[in-house]
Amino acid sequence: MTPTDIARVQAYLRRILGSDRVTLVPPARKGMSVELSVNDEVIGTVHRDDEEGEVSYAVHITVLEEDLPAARK
Repeated sequence: MTPTDIARVQAYLRRILGSDRVTLVPPARKGMSVELSVNDEVIGTVHRDDEEGEVSYAVHITVLEEDLPAARK
């Protein structure tokens, strides 16, 4: 994703999620994923798809078991 793509998708996600705490972090090296973070905690990735001239962005959010509250018994 280009810096312009990242800025546009970040602005969109902030608007629809209602939070300026949402941040897209450019990859350290070319070809790596753009990271999606909230309050500096990485919660997923964003990927750009360009199929037959139609561009879309996929957000993949990962929730680790260790981050969840304890299950009620």
